[in-house]
Amino acid sequence: MKKAEFIKAVAEKSGATQKVADAVVAAALDTIREALKGGDSVTFLQFGSFKVSQRKARMGRNPQDGKEIKIPAAKIPVFKASAAFKELVNEKKTRKAKK
Repeated sequence: MKKAEFIKAVAEKSGATQKVADAVVAAALDTIREALKGGDSVTFLQFGSFKVSQRKARMGRNPQDGKEIKIPAAKIPVFKASAAFKELVNEKKTRKAKK
């Protein structure tokens, strides 16, 4: 599902116009980005949580020439699905597999 399709679905489910749904989705995503940038996490019960994780510096290999390179430490955004969300996703896969 692409962003436009997502916005259309949100508009249909909420009874709002696509313009309003687009603004709400954009505001929600911006709020999550700002929270993560500030070091906070964002948790939605029955869905999951967004947080920032620290990746340590490590040695890697350049695939083109095989030389070792140092990969610097970095902060990365991480999403962890809740148990309920995982069950929901797996339940639908199981139903499709039975057909």
